[in-house]
Amino acid sequence: MSTSVLPTPLFDQRLHFEGETEFYRGKVRDVHSLADGRLLMVASDRISAFDVVLPKPIPLKGQVLNQLAAHMLNAVSDIVPVWFEDAPDPNVAVGKRCEPIRLEMVIRGHLTGHAWRTYRSGERVLCGVRMPDGMKEHDAFPAPIITPATKAEEGHDEDISEAEILSQGLLPESLYREMASVTKALFKRGQEMAAEQGLILVDTKYEFGLYEGKLMLMDEVHTPDSSRYFHLDGFEARQMAGEPQAQLSKEFVREWLIEGGFMGKEGQVIPEMTEAFVQSVSDRYVSLYEQVSGLTFVRPEESDTVERIQKNIASWRHAH
Repeated sequence: MSTSVLPTPLFDQRLHFEGETEFYRGKVRDVHSLADGRLLMVASDRISAFDVVLPKPIPLKGQVLNQLAAHMLNAVSDIVPVWFEDAPDPNVAVGKRCEPIRLEMVIRGHLTGHAWRTYRSGERVLCGVRMPDGMKEHDAFPAPIITPATKAEEGHDEDISEAEILSQGLLPESLYREMASVTKALFKRGQEMAAEQGLILVDTKYEFGLYEGKLMLMDEVHTPDSSRYFHLDGFEARQMAGEPQAQLSKEFVREWLIEGGFMGKEGQVIPEMTEAFVQSVSDRYVSLYEQVSGLTFVRPEESDTVERIQKNIASWRHAH
């Protein structure tokens, strides 16, 4: 695909909207608070790994994340209320403003990624959950395990156990139990949706908030930034043969960084992001969108992304 037809990537541009009262820049999303109490989130083309924003944007990544998140949030809204209401632009989502719960509910169906790195080091307990002996990388757990992490404002998120959450009084026990129950139900739905696309949902994370005192699902759901997928076809054969699994996730970016000597630690330098590498990541995100959702990705016709967003939001505000 030629880079000349790509719209301008969203990286560090600062957008302003009518009725905006507050602004917060996250690693990937820019969050605009509106006077009517809602949030307007702009999914940028920034990409982060090891809790660090990489120095170059990935064209079309924001649109992929925003549209996939909207698709997935709508698909689970019967399980738990979701913050999302509307997507007036390919990169924009509007919805309810919740009081965030500073805890990521990470759920893992397989011994992969962080869980495998922990297991390989000889540890058998992750976030207070015991992992069985005799497992190989990517083996499925007997049942999915929840391995929560504290949600850091800055820096690295930290693993935490259920016992620590309750003993430290981070959440009322009844609320944590509800979050754990909803997490399992969401993951089951995600696994079912993945299987329909010939995929395995390996692990993911959910973020929750409170809206009018009730639990609400926030942020993105089942996207390549928050989830990991394997191809279902050939999975068992690859496991039996001890071969690597084909992953659909952001893990390939982390692996590229690790190979270049970068894991987010002080003094480490991010490898050069060549134009070819950036393009390959963009192409993989678009491919991920189509494989995970079963939908066709539609590239924007406008070249100026900021102008397009401002125009679409102005039209949306006028209609609403």
